[in-house]
Amino acid sequence: MRVLHVLKTYFPDTYGGIEQVVHTIAGHTTPLGIENRVLVLTPGQPRTDIAPAGYEIRRYKRDLYVASTGFSVSFLTHFKQEAAWADVMHMHFPWPFADLSYLYAGVKKPSLISYHSDVVNQVQLNKLYAPLRDRYLAKMQTIVAASPGIMQSSPVLQKFKDKTQLITYGIEHFDQLPETDPEVKSWRQQFGERFFLFLGALRYYKGLHVLLDALKGRDYPTVIVGRGDQHDALQKQARELGLKNLHFVPEVTNEQKRSIMRAAYGFVFPSHIASEAFGIVLAEAAQQGTPMITCEIGTGTSYVNKHGETGLVVPPSDAVAFGQAMDSFWHDPQRVARWRAGALQRYRDTFMAETMAQKYVGVYKSLLKH
Repeated sequence: MRVLHVLKTYFPDTYGGIEQVVHTIAGHTTPLGIENRVLVLTPGQPRTDIAPAGYEIRRYKRDLYVASTGFSVSFLTHFKQEAAWADVMHMHFPWPFADLSYLYAGVKKPSLISYHSDVVNQVQLNKLYAPLRDRYLAKMQTIVAASPGIMQSSPVLQKFKDKTQLITYGIEHFDQLPETDPEVKSWRQQFGERFFLFLGALRYYKGLHVLLDALKGRDYPTVIVGRGDQHDALQKQARELGLKNLHFVPEVTNEQKRSIMRAAYGFVFPSHIASEAFGIVLAEAAQQGTPMITCEIGTGTSYVNKHGETGLVVPPSDAVAFGQAMDSFWHDPQRVARWRAGALQRYRDTFMAETMAQKYVGVYKSLLKH
């Protein structure tokens, strides 16, 4: 069976959650008999690559980038030809140019869409885009969402709830590192036996300004790992607040990511608006048995982090509540130990890549039967 994945960008041009999900789906369905091809735009030269996992990546030249959307004349003109290769079209939302390309080409193939998030920040453009989006989604036989939260909170998915189903994200399996791992011990020597950790892109919707406000007067050892356009503003805020125990780390390798998560006392994730549709990094923290503090924003974050079972969930944009949650962590190590066990079990029960792959293969087969 041939499956064509369509999304706006891919490794190594960008490293985001959707790219990671598509890589995991393609990599884990290939051994199950699926021939995967990934169709994307690139700011570089057009080319075709073979991923180490065995699937093909076809990259078309991006001609224009406006309002977080890439456009490409060559992609549009070749889309019908690309679709002809596939038995099943697997579209990945949001990317308005994919909506246009799909409708323009008049694709008749069995099609599903993974609905990764609502379009949140382009309010006025979204009103103009809505008719195209709804026409496009109406063409899909199946819509897949990754959490009950987004299924219930998304006004778009509410229009199509009769054909929307849940397949939660799965991540690559790695065993929980032992306390004696040299890298785990090294992080703790560097930042302290107990420290809080954030890891991710430093973007506006991550709510890191709230985390810094929460640390004022507390100054628990806290590490922020990542790059992004909020970096300078956060550094300035930290200086103004007089935070002495806050550490910025630009980036880590995948191996270092696992070890620093294992070393952390708690994972802090203050994303405060629905642009944060899931937070795959939370599942990665759970995989290492690291309990979490997140905000209730009506998406997938509270699906990963279950309040009172794997950590704490607080209201968004509330530095007082976030700080109190950090206090609860710091002063109750026994409860944190229970949350550690709960986080690890949550990963094993819900976020395995193999489970996600099997469910998607089931959807593909179902589409071909109808």
